[in-house]
Amino acid sequence: MKKIPSFETRLRKNIVTVPEAIDQCSGIRVFGQLLKSFLFSTDVAIIRNTNANAIIAVYPFTPQPLINDALILAADKPIFCGVGGGLTTGSRSVELALHAEFQGALGVVMNKPTPNDLIKQLKEKVDIPVVITVVSTQDDIKGRIDAGIDIFNVSGAAKTPDIVKKIRDLNPEVAILATGGKNEDDIQKVIEAGANAISHTPPTTGELFKDIMAQYRAQ
Repeated sequence: MKKIPSFETRLRKNIVTVPEAIDQCSGIRVFGQLLKSFLFSTDVAIIRNTNANAIIAVYPFTPQPLINDALILAADKPIFCGVGGGLTTGSRSVELALHAEFQGALGVVMNKPTPNDLIKQLKEKVDIPVVITVVSTQDDIKGRIDAGIDIFNVSGAAKTPDIVKKIRDLNPEVAILATGGKNEDDIQKVIEAGANAISHTPPTTGELFKDIMAQYRAQ
């Protein structure tokens, strides 16, 4: 393997890095950009200081254009924005998706409860990938495929490899983004099951500060 030149400075060497095992997956090519690692975060400071290829910005509140705008503006890498699918649905989700696209999002993410008809509506309206979250092997995976979904976002905890395999058995070509956990072996299992890209949840700002503050106290 050829050595990869690396550059960092004293001020920019402390970044959130994704597990190296993610490099082994094929990646998902979106508008010419090859994306292997996705960081699951809405923390602007972390988003600006990570080596992940892209950001999946989904939060547990009603999606708001102002929040998505701020994330897209601050990010120095592609953003996939959450646009509802649960409490926020129907025409409101479509309008949020259109707004996210116009502001520069590279993709939109729908929650698990999203009806298949809404996926079809989004596919007719937006010109960026539509992502659907899957949490169980009991989810209507075939219905999602028939509706035209572009990317599956698999988040099934310990069952993630099983869900990925089920999707891959149903469709060998569809793009799959999946959680891999922080363990390199677990990530490898998800990739072997058929995931094209891996999402990684970073430590919180408080957790990152813990080691830094310990160093400061020691000094």
